[in-house]
Amino acid sequence: MKISVTQTGFALYKEADVIGRCDVTPTPKGADITALSVLPQWRRKGYGSYLLKEILRRFGGYDREAATVFTAPLPADEGEGLFWQKFGFAPEDGRLVRRRTPDLTAVRFVQDYLAAHLPHPKLSIDATCGNGGDTAFLCRLAGPEGRVLGFDIQPEAITSTRARLEKQGLTAELICDSHANLLQYVRPGTADIVMFNFGWLPGADHSVFSTADSSIPALEAALAALRTGGVLSAILYSGRVIGTGEKQSILGWLRALPLEKYTVLVCDFANWADTAPLPCLVLKKLAKTLASMWIFC
Repeated sequence: MKISVTQTGFALYKEADVIGRCDVTPTPKGADITALSVLPQWRRKGYGSYLLKEILRRFGGYDREAATVFTAPLPADEGEGLFWQKFGFAPEDGRLVRRRTPDLTAVRFVQDYLAAHLPHPKLSIDATCGNGGDTAFLCRLAGPEGRVLGFDIQPEAITSTRARLEKQGLTAELICDSHANLLQYVRPGTADIVMFNFGWLPGADHSVFSTADSSIPALEAALAALRTGGVLSAILYSGRVIGTGEKQSILGWLRALPLEKYTVLVCDFANWADTAPLPCLVLKKLAKTLASMWIFC
C-alpha cells in the first residue's frame, strides 16, 4: 500500500491498483479536503482512515505545537458522518471543520516562560542537548549577540544537535562532556539561563538515561553558574524504564534550596498522568544581606 501525489491531491494504491483518492488544497494552517473516496469493495477495511490520517499528517494535523484547521464537505449520510467525527471533524457553517489548538507541553511551558522573562540573554546553557530542541530555542532567544553553550555526554547527541543548528542557520558552542563540569567552561555568576531536560536521548537507546548521581551535581554547578536574576529550568521524568529515583531525588533537592537565595516552582499538570514530564524553575535571587548593602550604599 502506498500513497502518490496527483494533480488534485493524492491517490491510494494497493499493489498496482488505485483504490482511493483524496482531493485536497493546502491552506496556511492546514488543508481543504474537497473529496475523499474509496472504491466500494475496499470500504470498511481501514483504507479510508489510512488515507485521511496521511493527509492530516502531511499538512500538520498531528503537530501538537501548531494551530491547524482542516475543512471537508458535509457527510452524505450518518455512517460517513461518524467516519469524519472519528478524526475530530464537526459541522460548522455548512462544512465539516477540524480545529486543533497547540497543546501546552512541558517544553513549551518552560520555553515560553524563559522567552517572556529573559529576552536576549547574554549567556545561555543547554545542559542536556539531546536532539538540540532547547539549544536551537536558546540560539533564537539570544540572537547574534548572545553566547550559547550546549552540553551532552553522548557524542550522537552532539552530532544531532549540530545538524539541527546547521539546518536552521544557528550556531552554538557544543561540548561533549558531563554537564556536571560546566563550571570548567563558564565563570560562576555569569549565566542568564541554564536548561535541563533529563531522561534519555529521544530516538536512541532508552537503557541509557540520566540519574541523580550525576544530575544533582550538575544542578549545583548550574546554580553556581547563574547570575543574580538568572533562571534554571529542569524537566523531570519518571516511568517504567527509568523509574522514579532521579525525579524524587531532584524534587527533594529543589525543595531544600534556601528561600532567601532561590524561588523554586514545581509546575505540576494536575490532570495529566503521574509519569508526565514535570517542569521546574529556579529563580536566583539577591541575598537579603546584599540587598540591604545595596539599599544603604
